[in-house]
Amino acid sequence: MTRKQLQAAMAILRQQVPHWDVPVVSLMAQEQREPYRVLISTLLSLRTQDQTTAKASLRLFALADTPQAMVKLDPQTIEQAIFPVGFYRNKAQQILALSQRLLDEFEGKVPDDIDILTTFHGVGRKTANLVLSEGYGIPAICVDTHVHRISNRWGYVKTKDPLATEMALRQKLPREYWIEYNPTLVALGQYVCKPTSPICSQCPVALFCKRVGVQRSR
Repeated sequence: MTRKQLQAAMAILRQQVPHWDVPVVSLMAQEQREPYRVLISTLLSLRTQDQTTAKASLRLFALADTPQAMVKLDPQTIEQAIFPVGFYRNKAQQILALSQRLLDEFEGKVPDDIDILTTFHGVGRKTANLVLSEGYGIPAICVDTHVHRISNRWGYVKTKDPLATEMALRQKLPREYWIEYNPTLVALGQYVCKPTSPICSQCPVALFCKRVGVQRSR
């Protein structure tokens, strides 16, 4: 995929994505750009479906949506609020520890630095980049399985893992697309460009796709 083809594909997807459900963290950020809520919602979303994440986030934020309020809750209360997200007991402890560290070291403010964010337990580059892009509106490239798969399937990059994809995209992807690239490709991946047997017949950008690694499609 050339730069001109990427521009054309992104223009088409920009029109199409509103007809699909955007990722829950992006949707919540659109409603209220608050880094702490984005951080917590992203942690809840790991190994959890979007619909479950959305409901759990709303239940939890109804009880506490700041570090100051969160540390006043006991682990069992958080567990009950976020159940049945994946690893809900571990995540309840993680949320409390993270919130306490924000208060102890950062006056309750979520850092806007990826190197600092990734020092928090359970916060990887995917989560940190999402906090920067969706929480702060800072250009950052969040690479999850959808972004990694589709970027390679398009032939836009040729990489082995999400970290390598992020580094390649940082060198190649025009900065104007950095924030929207993740929610756009996640929506495409959830609805059309599936891991196995993608629905190529319904893909609005099939014309630009090299279909790298695609052995079976619909």
